[in-house]
Amino acid sequence: AAELIVKVKEPQPEETARLKPHHTLFTYLHLAPDPVQAKGLIDSGCLAIAYETVTDRDGRLPLLTPMSQVAGRMAMQVAAWALMKTKRGRGVLLGGVPGVMPAKVVIIGGGVSGSNAAEIAVGMRADVTIFDRNNARLAELDAQFNGAVKTMYSTKASLDAAVREADLVIGAVLIPGASAPKLVTKAQLKHMQPGAVLVDIAIDQGGCFETSHATTHEDPIYEVDGILHYCVANMPGAVPRTSTYALNNATLPFVLEIAHKGGREAVKTNAHLAEGMTVADGHIAHEQVASDLGMEFKLPTWFSANA
Repeated sequence: AAELIVKVKEPQPEETARLKPHHTLFTYLHLAPDPVQAKGLIDSGCLAIAYETVTDRDGRLPLLTPMSQVAGRMAMQVAAWALMKTKRGRGVLLGGVPGVMPAKVVIIGGGVSGSNAAEIAVGMRADVTIFDRNNARLAELDAQFNGAVKTMYSTKASLDAAVREADLVIGAVLIPGASAPKLVTKAQLKHMQPGAVLVDIAIDQGGCFETSHATTHEDPIYEVDGILHYCVANMPGAVPRTSTYALNNATLPFVLEIAHKGGREAVKTNAHLAEGMTVADGHIAHEQVASDLGMEFKLPTWFSANA
């Protein structure tokens, strides 16, 4: 029987029910907003390693990066589609035309997905503003885009003013392992432009808009107070060929290491892989995830003895 199970999306309840203590599960988990999945993994006794919190030597998230790149670039494609009047949007062309202003695009979060969304938005000639709370990151983005995007330090007041005028808002906020903060409230929707579009890239972590709930590729959009919401969980699933190659390039070295050493030994000897350890021996083994779930944080004895 297999000992290592490699997936892309989190296990479904019927899959979790088949996991045993000898299994190592390596996949995206996004446990913070999902107590049902968390309980299933705890009950299984398996070792669950989450792609999204594995780090590299620079503290980055190498297994989250490729899917963030795909989701960021996709965000502009789906937004351009949703903004069409035939989809109940504002009837606005992102890039405008000579003599007509382009769409106003607000991107919340200047990380991987946000910067990739900005690249496509700039290419489509939209009017782009990126919000972030890291001044150093804002300076990097200003240099990267050579002034082609506006950058703004994110405060409640500055974001509220921009959202009111926006044709499109992209939610691209990430706190590793944690639930996404709610940065656009339901009350704010009433002050937005009718037919404006919200695209919530952070929906896998619970979403960064108060009115977000997960949708599917088959039925991706819903409306709240005249504002369209695109909140598809697993956005990269719509472009599986690109996504598969991108993810495999990033995960394969870790898969080979786990296969060669076994799950426990790989986690004990690779500090970056250990950052992804989320469930082990019937407990939540990632402190941030445990905090968000309101569950006990406990490292397995075989790991803490090694630490």
